[in-house]
Amino acid sequence: MDTVEHNLLTLDFWQDQVTYEGRTFPIGTLGCAALNTPEEILAEMNQPAAVLITVYSEVALGQVSIKTLLPAREAVMQMLTLLRNLPPFEGLDYDFYNGFAEKLFSDAAMQNAVDYVEAASRGEATAADEQYRSGVGLLRLLQLFAQLPATMAIYQQSILPFAEALHESNRTADDYAAAFGAYFSSSLAFSASDPSWASLSNVSVQYVSAVMPEKEQPQLVKRMHYVSFVGMLRSDLFEGLCVGHAPRKCPICGRWFLTIDARHTKYCGGLAPGDERGRTCRQIGAKLGRAKRERADDHPIKAIYNRRMNTILQSTKRKKLDENTAQIMKRLAKSKMERAISDVDYANGSYKQEMEQSALLAEAQKQMK
Repeated sequence: MDTVEHNLLTLDFWQDQVTYEGRTFPIGTLGCAALNTPEEILAEMNQPAAVLITVYSEVALGQVSIKTLLPAREAVMQMLTLLRNLPPFEGLDYDFYNGFAEKLFSDAAMQNAVDYVEAASRGEATAADEQYRSGVGLLRLLQLFAQLPATMAIYQQSILPFAEALHESNRTADDYAAAFGAYFSSSLAFSASDPSWASLSNVSVQYVSAVMPEKEQPQLVKRMHYVSFVGMLRSDLFEGLCVGHAPRKCPICGRWFLTIDARHTKYCGGLAPGDERGRTCRQIGAKLGRAKRERADDHPIKAIYNRRMNTILQSTKRKKLDENTAQIMKRLAKSKMERAISDVDYANGSYKQEMEQSALLAEAQKQMK
C-alpha cells in the first residue's frame, strides 16, 4: 500500500506531485534539477563507470568470475559516494544503498551471478528464475551505474536547448506546448535508433493504490518503471509541463529552478554565490527590482522629488524665490530623495512632509542664517 521507498528507476505520479524514493515534489522537480548536474561530477564518475563497463562486457561474453566482479564492487561504492553531489540524487537514503550494495556484492551473491551467467550462456536460465535473484540484481545494478554518467550527459545535451526555449517563453501552457512542438517533431517514433525518444521506450506503467507521504488515506497513483535514468528524468520533466510546471534559469546564480504557478518568478530560492551576507537569489533579486523601480521617474519617491523641483523652478521664475535660496532648496531636496531611496523607514515616515515647499524653505532659511 505504501509508495516505493527504494527503487532508483521508479516514480509515482499523483495529481501535480511526483514521489521518488519516499519523497514527494512538484512534478518536474527531478528533471529540472538534473539540468544543474555539474560537469566535474560526471567527469569523476567516468573512471568507475569505465571499470563497470569493462566488467559488464565480460559478463556479456560469459567470461565472468568472482575475481572479475571484485573491481565492480569498489566502483559501485565509489559511484554511490559521488552520487551525493549529483542533482537530483542528493537526498537519497545512502545508508540504505551503501548497505544494499555491500549485501549485493557479498561472496554468495557474486557466486550466484557467476552461476547465472554460466547457466544463461547454456540456455538453462533466465533473469526471471528465482534461484538467480541475487545474481541478476547484482548485474542489473552494475549495468545501471555503468551507464549513469553517459545517460546524464545525454539528458543535458538533449534537454538544455529545449529548457532554454521554455525559459524564453511567456510561461503559459500554450507557450510550453508551442516550444515542445518546435523542438520535438510530432513525427518522432519510439525506436532504438531515435536518440530523442529511445530513452522513453520499454517504460512500464501500473496504477496502484498507495499511501502518499503526508497522506493518511491511500490514493490511486500512476507508477512508472524505467530502464534508464535519462528516461525517468525526461518523463518527469514532460509530465511537469502537462500540469504547467517548467524550468527557468535564475539570472543571478545561473541555476535552473522549477516554476509552478507563479509564472513570473524570476529568481530561485537558493543561496546567491559570493554573497557575504548569505542572502538568497530571490532576496537579492527583490532588492535589485526595488532599486530599478526606484530609479524610474514615476516611482513615488522620485515623483515627489520631481514635483518639488518643478515648484522651486516656477517660484524662482515668478520671483517668489531668490536664486541662492532656490539652490539650497534643490540641494536639500536631492539629499532627502537619495536618503529615502536607501532608507525605507525614512521613505515611509517623514520624507513626504520634509519635501513640502514650506518645509524646504524653512530649512534653507535656517541654513542661510
